[in-house]
Amino acid sequence: MKKPIRTKSGSPLPLGATITHQGVNFALFSRHASAVTLVIAPEARRQRGWIEIPLDPQANKTGDIWHILLSDIPLPLLYGYRVDGPDDRQENGHSYDARRILLDPYAKEIHSPDWGRSRTCLGSEPCCLLDRQVYDWEGDRPLNIPLRDSIIYELHVRGFTRHPSSGVDCPGTFRGIVEKIPYLTKLGITAVELMPVTEFDENEPIFTNPQTGERLKNFWGYSPLSFFAPKCSYSSDLLAPLTEFRDMVKALHRAGIEVILDIVYNHTAEGGADGPTTSFRGIDNTIYYLLDPWTRAYLNFSGCGNTCNCNHPIVRSLIMDALRWWVIDMHVDGFRFDLASILGRDSSGQVLSNPPVVERIAEDPVLADTKIIAEAWDAAGLYQVGQFSRHRRWAEWNGRFRDDVRAFVAGHAGTVPALATRIAGSSDLYQHSNRRPCNSINFVTSHDGFTLADLVSYNEKHNLMNGEDNRDGDNNNLSWNSGAEGPSSDKAVLNLRSRRVRTMATILLLSQGVPMLVAGDEFGRSQQGNNNAWCQDNAVSWIDWTLARTNKPLLRFFRKLIRLRKSHPVFRREDFFLYDGQGQKLEGQPLEILWQNLRPGEQDWSRECRTLAFHLIGADLQPADADFFVMLNGSPTEAARFVVPAASRGKNWGMLIDTGRRPPQDFVDPEHGDTVECGQTLLVANMGCMVLQSR
Repeated sequence: MKKPIRTKSGSPLPLGATITHQGVNFALFSRHASAVTLVIAPEARRQRGWIEIPLDPQANKTGDIWHILLSDIPLPLLYGYRVDGPDDRQENGHSYDARRILLDPYAKEIHSPDWGRSRTCLGSEPCCLLDRQVYDWEGDRPLNIPLRDSIIYELHVRGFTRHPSSGVDCPGTFRGIVEKIPYLTKLGITAVELMPVTEFDENEPIFTNPQTGERLKNFWGYSPLSFFAPKCSYSSDLLAPLTEFRDMVKALHRAGIEVILDIVYNHTAEGGADGPTTSFRGIDNTIYYLLDPWTRAYLNFSGCGNTCNCNHPIVRSLIMDALRWWVIDMHVDGFRFDLASILGRDSSGQVLSNPPVVERIAEDPVLADTKIIAEAWDAAGLYQVGQFSRHRRWAEWNGRFRDDVRAFVAGHAGTVPALATRIAGSSDLYQHSNRRPCNSINFVTSHDGFTLADLVSYNEKHNLMNGEDNRDGDNNNLSWNSGAEGPSSDKAVLNLRSRRVRTMATILLLSQGVPMLVAGDEFGRSQQGNNNAWCQDNAVSWIDWTLARTNKPLLRFFRKLIRLRKSHPVFRREDFFLYDGQGQKLEGQPLEILWQNLRPGEQDWSRECRTLAFHLIGADLQPADADFFVMLNGSPTEAARFVVPAASRGKNWGMLIDTGRRPPQDFVDPEHGDTVECGQTLLVANMGCMVLQSR
């Protein structure tokens, strides 16, 4: 630099690096540090020649916050911190090392190479950048789609368009998603849920493909380096990830699609004691992580080596600041909290009855219209589905819905009562806390586990390619291969698989609650039996868009199902069905749903029963809706004969869906379906379903 840098004391707030009219203010929290040095490279992305500015604890420290203001410095610039202090992990838990150049926890952008290239800067160079862009949102505002009207589509930014068949100009990027908006709007979903988009190091895994010897990648990204910075390699322009992310959000909003982020606040990429020191560990290890009070070893409730101390006031504020930034500055519509049960643990790992951070997220005024969804379990066995929070705003991934639907459509005994409860919105989980059906995020598949096509094609996981001798991944998949393991040319097997996929899709889209589907399930994407493809940056994880053409009938079925759900409020109730404890209609209340087995008025909740039907009555809704009669047969081998009840108000029934028929007759428009009379007997194929609509 030609001109000397002018410095001032600066301000302790806001934390992070902030551009002001006086210059750039830097503020970093570190309670136990003895010295802090700001390291800057005035020319962004310059590999050497940075400047080090020690902070004077008398002039540049307020309480536990170190701060300084720099004037007359060129923008853009790279920055980081050296933080010195005690290194006594086993005694007091501190882990300071002034040789490391650390990331600012509040950095909005982190210099990162293109996907797969070696990251040389982490820990050894300043690589944080300022958010210098003045972005024109062109009037963009949150869509605020009611949660009960939402249909969520989970996708991986890179995997969604990385396959050559995607046909986009910018594969594997935020812009690639924008190029696929016409597909998303035609499918009909209302929100995309993006797997982690904050910076992570895809090169961190030590595993290799046992067949090729190739080093595997952290493809999923559940290993955050930052709670803020969008991943540079998800941008087609490495110099503008913030702009490209905002462009994507704005374009999705214009198409009527919300953006939900899958965020990871339960652990970081620093891992256990043998992991890299990139930020939090070297800034204040005892504040940011849960440590054993005696050994000072990391408590590991995340399964990833460390656990964030989420209910410490400092960490809690970091989480809240990150959430607000994503909503205010990036216009994000909602969040799915990975392993959210960790948010409920105290500094010793014990489960709190009313966790401060969980309540604060729900009550924060900035987030008042933001969707908040918990993955209500953690890696240490804490399972809180239905009990994560009593606050009406918290929705949850309903793992019980997944398991009960899978078990029924795999022919398991004793599944009918649980299936009926899931279809009705899981009142057993949510009604006791005065919550609603929309607090249940219903799903049959997610990124974690089998795809829908694999769920009906494999009995066992096939994870050898992950390099862990098939030890990784869940062994309890509640799957059934329909008679042959893996790919098959047997027509009977293929027909059964197709029928089961469409039956599960029908249950998912016509149940009370909020449906979530995984990108590619709508046209039969397979992961070749891999149920833990976190490290597969290849065709195993990339969506093969040729399937959208070869499996066009299945894609048509999904599109029509989504359109059906969106067209009829009877599937999107605000409240639970009105019943007493014995499942009887409350006196004086309108009839809303009738359950039956094979004949009207006859129910069978026995362990041996594998059939279920229900009559949804829409006549008393405001405005009035149609009636629907849904018949489900969970028998692996036998067809079932159902007797049709009377539709309300003297209407007739029309055949709408029959997964036992070949496309396109499996889903017909209401006005074109066969007329079905009251009292008529219908034959529902094994593992099939039928849906009638009144007309």
